[in-house]
Amino acid sequence: MTRLELLAGVALDLAIGDPHNLPHPVRGIGWMISRAEILCRCSGLSLRIAGVLLCASVVAVSSAIVWVTLPWANVYWVYSFLSLRSLDSESSRVVRSIERHDIEQARAEAAMIVGRGTANLDKPEILRAVIETVAENVSDGVIAPLFYLALLGPAGMAAYKAANTLDSMVGHRDERYLELGWASARLDDVLNFVPARLTALLVWIAAGPLGMNPIRSLRVTLRDARSQPSPNSGWPEAAFAGAIGIQLGGVNYYRGVASAKAFLGNPVQPLDVSAYRAARKLLYGSSLLMVAGVYLWL
Repeated sequence: MTRLELLAGVALDLAIGDPHNLPHPVRGIGWMISRAEILCRCSGLSLRIAGVLLCASVVAVSSAIVWVTLPWANVYWVYSFLSLRSLDSESSRVVRSIERHDIEQARAEAAMIVGRGTANLDKPEILRAVIETVAENVSDGVIAPLFYLALLGPAGMAAYKAANTLDSMVGHRDERYLELGWASARLDDVLNFVPARLTALLVWIAAGPLGMNPIRSLRVTLRDARSQPSPNSGWPEAAFAGAIGIQLGGVNYYRGVASAKAFLGNPVQPLDVSAYRAARKLLYGSSLLMVAGVYLWL
C-alpha cells in the first residue's frame, strides 16, 4: 500500500460513496455468511464449534481473496472497505426529513441505519439514534478499517470487515445466535478494542478546532464509556456526547422489547438538528485525522 493509493481510495469513497445498484464486497461477504450459516446448521456439529468454523472460514476467505489481488486492486479495496460517505449520506437523509417536518419519513429512513425500533420515536429520539449510529460507525466503518490497513494492508482491512459483518449478522445474543454467533461476537469485540479507544482520542483532538469542548469530551468518556453493555461502543459515543454537550443512551426497543442503556454525557445542549451537525463535523474531523495518521505511517 502506497500513500497515493491510500489517498485515491479515500477520495473515491468521498466522491461516490457506496452506490446501491453496484456490487460491493461487503455484500458479498454477507452472502457468503448466509450460505455458510446454512451449512453450519446442517453439519451436525455443536453450534458453538460450527460458529468457530464459520467465523474462521469467512475471515480467511475474505482476506485471501483480497491478498491474491494485490497490489493492482489496492485503491479499490480501500474505497470499498471505507464507509465515510455512505454513513454521512444515510444519516443526513434522516435529518433532512426532520427539517421538512416529515416525521414518518424520518422514522422510516432511520430504520434503515439503526437496529432499534423507530415506529414511535419522536424527533429528539430519532436524532439520538442517528447520532449514536454516526458515533459508533465512525469507529466501525472508518477508523478500524484504516487501523488494520495500516497494520496489515488491504488483506487486514478485509479480515476486519469480514469479522464486523459476521458480528452484525450472527453475533446476536438471542436464542437463535447465542451459540452460533459466539465466536464472531468475541472476535469483533477483540478487533474493535483498540480502534474504539483510538476513535475517542481522535474526537478529543478534533473537538477543539471544530469549536466543541475537548476537555468535557475527555471527562465524559472516562466517566461513562465503560457503562455500556458493549466493551467498545461506549467510547466513541461518550466522546461525541461530551464534545457536543448532549446526552446519549437511554431506553431503546428491539422487536418491541425494551432495553435500557446507561446515559452518556449530560444534556447541556438539546438533541436537535444542530447537535447532529456537530456530530457530522466530528465524523469528518476524526476521520481525516486518521487518514493523516495512516498517511504518515505508510
